[in-house]
Amino acid sequence: MTLRPRDVPDLLDAVRSASDSRAPLEIVGAGTKRGLGRPVTGHALDVTAFTGIESYEPEELVLTARAGTPLAEIEARLIQAGQQLAFEPPDYGPLYGQSRGRQTLGGVLACNLAGPRRLTAGAARDHFLGFAAVSGRGECFKAGGRVVKNVTGYDLSKLLAGSHGTLAVLTEVTIKVLPAPETVATALLPGLSSEAAFAAMRDALASPCDVSGAAHLPAALACSMPPREGQAATVLRLEGPPPSVDARIASLRTALGPDRSFELLGPGESAALWSSIRDAAPFAATPTLPLWRLALPPAAFARVASEIAERLDARWFADWGGGRLWVELAHEGEDAGAAVVRMAAQRASGHAVLIRASKDLRARVPVFDPGTDAMAALTRRLKDSFDPHRILNPGRMYEGV
Repeated sequence: MTLRPRDVPDLLDAVRSASDSRAPLEIVGAGTKRGLGRPVTGHALDVTAFTGIESYEPEELVLTARAGTPLAEIEARLIQAGQQLAFEPPDYGPLYGQSRGRQTLGGVLACNLAGPRRLTAGAARDHFLGFAAVSGRGECFKAGGRVVKNVTGYDLSKLLAGSHGTLAVLTEVTIKVLPAPETVATALLPGLSSEAAFAAMRDALASPCDVSGAAHLPAALACSMPPREGQAATVLRLEGPPPSVDARIASLRTALGPDRSFELLGPGESAALWSSIRDAAPFAATPTLPLWRLALPPAAFARVASEIAERLDARWFADWGGGRLWVELAHEGEDAGAAVVRMAAQRASGHAVLIRASKDLRARVPVFDPGTDAMAALTRRLKDSFDPHRILNPGRMYEGV
């Protein structure tokens, strides 16, 4: 059964009724991320009626919209004013066999998604200023405000970002926006090994060149992403006013040294390349294969990728200067593969999230890193506070929570 509240009073009635009857609800916007997290069994709570931009003040760099507003609508409005969501939210819909451009603003914030510019602009939660929501208790509440200085006491915006709808149903959100860059260029270093690629990304990011994206595509994946086929590609992005970008390109050549020559990609090629990296686009053509996203110390990505590739048939690429590693396994439903990936990440002091897999596999293995006993206890206490009867996306992140 699908519940479709038309407004906040309707939503309150639906949540209170579910709380009284202990009936679980699966919060659904456009449905582009239903495959992210453990399967949820319960009535679907369709929040697509909560749509529309409430207010937008370009001069104040702040926008307020209902949580179900399509992200494409938000971005189109920002483009008109020469602004952007600086955290560069990815579109994971195609990873699950869905069309592009359907995700909602609330879904992006609830999952705390960010793209390659995470290195310099921060995560989605860093741009999340305030919200209105309904808790699992059937209570309306608000937090934050229109500017960062309004956030006092507990910063609940950051708490809800990344909670995957397990604590509350977002109805309205306020976000910080920033000016869009005037131009973009990408330095492409061809043919580097993983170790050499890390060294180049490290040196570029440590330089004063203000690199806003750093990724490494091994030869097996570079052929499926613009602009090069047949050999590995290490790519570094620079954004800003044209004179500044030109000057920083010259500085980057000096920072990387004479032994690291690079080609230069213009705005069109750069936009296509970084869009593919942002959305993990090479893996969209194989929507049934398990896909993992690892967070690692950047220096460890080459070792972890090699360790996984030695034991499993896998494809991978690195983003965030090596701090994010995407790994797709070639076989469906292998629990042993999950153990290999997770242990490789943990040995490197990182963690792994199962971004895509069958319902059966997502029900059998932990999707998110289990963390410590102390973290598990804190998670349970938070769930007790916001949703004591476990009705909002129960078990989406962790079993029993």
